[in-house]
Amino acid sequence: MAKLLDKQRYKCALGAMQTVQAIDRALPILHSGPGCAQKLSENTGSSGYFSPNIFPCTSINEKDVVFGGVKKLDSTIENALKVIDADLYVVLTGCIPEIVGDDSGEVVSRYEDAEKPVLYAPTAGFKGNNFKGHEQVVDAIVDQYLKKSDEKIEGLVNIWADVPYQDLFWLGNIRELEKLISELGLIPNTIFGYKRGIENINKIPKAQFNLLVSPWVGLGNMKKMERKLGIPYLHYPTLPIGATETSKFLRAVGEFAGVDKDKVEAVISEHEDYYYYLIGRYADLFLENRVINKQFTVVADAQYSLGITKFLVNDLGLVPAKQFITDDTPKNYRDKITEEFKKLNFGIEADVSFETDGYKIHEEIKTHDYHGYPLVLGGYYEKEVTESLKGNFLNVSWPHQDKVVFDDFYVGYTGGIRLIEDIYTVAVQRFN
Repeated sequence: MAKLLDKQRYKCALGAMQTVQAIDRALPILHSGPGCAQKLSENTGSSGYFSPNIFPCTSINEKDVVFGGVKKLDSTIENALKVIDADLYVVLTGCIPEIVGDDSGEVVSRYEDAEKPVLYAPTAGFKGNNFKGHEQVVDAIVDQYLKKSDEKIEGLVNIWADVPYQDLFWLGNIRELEKLISELGLIPNTIFGYKRGIENINKIPKAQFNLLVSPWVGLGNMKKMERKLGIPYLHYPTLPIGATETSKFLRAVGEFAGVDKDKVEAVISEHEDYYYYLIGRYADLFLENRVINKQFTVVADAQYSLGITKFLVNDLGLVPAKQFITDDTPKNYRDKITEEFKKLNFGIEADVSFETDGYKIHEEIKTHDYHGYPLVLGGYYEKEVTESLKGNFLNVSWPHQDKVVFDDFYVGYTGGIRLIEDIYTVAVQRFN
């Protein structure tokens, strides 16, 4: 029976165009109907060198549905190579060409000898959302471009986190992960963001290992690279926010990479000393503030729901109400993610719901007794329901409507401090 899905928190798989866009000088070529790029792009922070407004697109119509659109795709790729100066071109397919059976992969294969690499990722909306589309793009790079390398660079680590642009903090988060890894004496390698493009992609097979910081997105990519490229991987399922989780993260990476334990502990000690110095300065705010209640709810994708829950419990001593994961996590990952919500300090366990329907989420928030002001961290959709409960709201997940982020981040020790600043800035405004 058909049902309505209210306030979903993801886009169709063609939203993977933003994954391509996040790779410096990489260009999406869309084999889709007109308007898809505009509808799937973000309102802020998605222009730059290649804007969604100028992504080459076949703009297929009724005629192409009847007779096929492969000729139009061929000419679009050919002209994009002539007109647009990019280092990597990735053809992404929408729903219509895959429904009518266009062999887009065959068309792309005609350009295997082109001066610049041209890849293909099937991203029809009915095949999944943009989280899966992100994985399709990485798979395309692995399957169609990268080759196994006998050369390995000691200490080189490929870092993979969550989905660019879907995560407002993606750029700052991945830069902070690079910084933390560098402090261990390792060499970080990422392919998203400023000056991270084809050169960094070429380094992927030479890495000592892959580091995946994500509950589930990208895990299939890691397994594929292990099989095809011989790159082992460390899967760290929790986004490290604040001192407790970041110290665990550094110890796990250090052990996997064979870094001297004393060096790891020295890095941790330096960060923790400053972190707790800052916490100590505001201890009176945390202890005396009566407008931050003990109970909170996070409404976000698996990465932020898990990472923020662990941070608020382990570092700030708050108590979790029900937490909501909104990214349509595949069922085969859900049990392990649920177990992670039980690995909290003080014997606390968090109840978690994998729910994509905003109406159901809001009904549960409204009926829960938070024993005072609720703290809700979620998408902009949660602002109204939180205000109706006289609660404190912080927009940390998609959709973002009240925050502009250039390269801010919540990862690490510094990221934890910034998240505390954001939460308590909202709280103390009640006194004004």
